[in-house]
Amino acid sequence: MSDHLRAHDAALARLQALHPKKIDLSLDRMRRLCAALGDPQDRLPPTIHVAGTNGKGSTVAFMRAMAEAAGLKVHVFTSPHLVRFAERIRLAGKLIEDDHLAEILDRVEAANDGQPITFFEITTAAALVAFSEAPADLLLLEVGLGGVLDATNVIPAPTVSVIAPVDIDHREFLGNDVATIAGEKAGIIKRGARTVSARQQDEAQAVIEAQAERTGSPLTLMGRDFDAWNADGRLLVQMEDRLLDLPEPSLFGAHQIDNAGLAVAALLALDDPRIDDEAIAKGAASAVWPARFQRLTAGPFALKARVAGTDFWLDGGHNPHAAHALADALGHLSLKDGRPVAVIAGLLANKDAAGFFAALAHLNPVVFTTGFEADAAADPVTLALAAKAAGLRAVACPDIDAALAEALMQDGPPHIVACGSLYLAGEILARSEETWPR
Repeated sequence: MSDHLRAHDAALARLQALHPKKIDLSLDRMRRLCAALGDPQDRLPPTIHVAGTNGKGSTVAFMRAMAEAAGLKVHVFTSPHLVRFAERIRLAGKLIEDDHLAEILDRVEAANDGQPITFFEITTAAALVAFSEAPADLLLLEVGLGGVLDATNVIPAPTVSVIAPVDIDHREFLGNDVATIAGEKAGIIKRGARTVSARQQDEAQAVIEAQAERTGSPLTLMGRDFDAWNADGRLLVQMEDRLLDLPEPSLFGAHQIDNAGLAVAALLALDDPRIDDEAIAKGAASAVWPARFQRLTAGPFALKARVAGTDFWLDGGHNPHAAHALADALGHLSLKDGRPVAVIAGLLANKDAAGFFAALAHLNPVVFTTGFEADAAADPVTLALAAKAAGLRAVACPDIDAALAEALMQDGPPHIVACGSLYLAGEILARSEETWPR
C-alpha cells in the first residue's frame, strides 16, 4: 500500500516513484540508510516508542499535551498524515517547515543513492535526522506498522516502550490472530527500557508479558499495576503509589479514558520531576488529535450540518475494535437528546467491513457509503452490501458530498459521523484551510 499524497506536498512528489512500492517489513534497508546518514537514531532525546493497533495517536496526543504543559520541548513522529505531510514531524512543538523538510529529504535521498527503499522508510529516516539535529527534552515516536520490523524500530533502545490496545488489523502483514499480532507489536520492547501496556486481551497480554520477561524490561500493565476510570466527570488514574484526580479528557469517548490513563503511566515511567500532577491535569484537558471522534466546527461540512440544525463528527477508526469505541461514543451522543445517528462510511478494500458494520449495528444508524481519493478505497456498493448484511439500512453514494446531502435529509435531524478511514477524514479536512491540522 503506497502513501496517499496531496498535491501541495510538492517536496515529496518525487518519492512516489520509490521501490519497493508496497509495504515490505524489514530493517535492513533502514539500517543501511541510517548508517549512510551517520546513524541519527543514536543521537535522539529520551524516547517513548509507541506501538499497538488502536489508540496510539490519541495516547501520543495526551503525552505531548502533558509534557508540553510541564514545559518540555517535545518532538513527535506520527503517521499517516491527514492533509499535509508535515503533520507527521513535529519539532520541539511545531510542525516541520516545508523548506526544512525539503532540505532534509534532499540529504536523505542523496544518502540513499538510488537503492531500494520504501516511502515510509525514507521519510522515517528524514524524521530521525530532523530529530537528531534539533534540541528537545523528549521524543514521542509512533510505530508505522507492526513493531519488530517497522522502520521506527531502528532505534537502539527507547526510555519507555508503550503498547496500546492490540487487536486484529493488517492481517496481510501481521498475522491472523491476536497473539501473533501482539508478538509483532511487542517487538519494540527492549532491554534497558521500561514497558507500559494498555489493557489487553488475554492472548495479547500473555505475549507482552513474555517479551518483557525475556528482555528484562519492567512491565507496568493497565488493569494489573494501574488503572483509569471516569468518576462524575473526572479522570481518575490509580497508580501503585498514588491516585491522580484529573479533569475529564479533552478527547471524546469512553475509550479515551484508557488512552489518557496509558499516557499518564507512560510519562510517569520517565521519572522526570518536571512532569507533575498539575501538568498532567492540564494536558489531559487540552490534548488535540484530529479525526478521532472530532466534532467539526469549521469548514463546509460543519456549516451544512449547522444550517440543518445538527452536528458533524469525524473518526478515522478503520477496524472492528475502533468501530466498537465509535459506537460507544455515538451511543452517548444519541442518549443525551434521543436523536438518531447517520453514518457516512468509507473504508479501504482490505479492511473488515463486515466486522466494522456489525460493531455499529446495535445503534441502528442509517449508513451512506462513499469512496474517497485512494486507489485502495472500497467500492461504495460493496460497502453498502456489507452494511445491509449486518442488518443496517444502507445507501451507496457517489461521493462524500452526496452522502452528506442524503444524511441531512433524514428525520431527527441525526447526529452525522463520517468514519472508516483516515484517508476519508483527510479528504474532508482538506476542503478548508480552517480545518487543516496544525
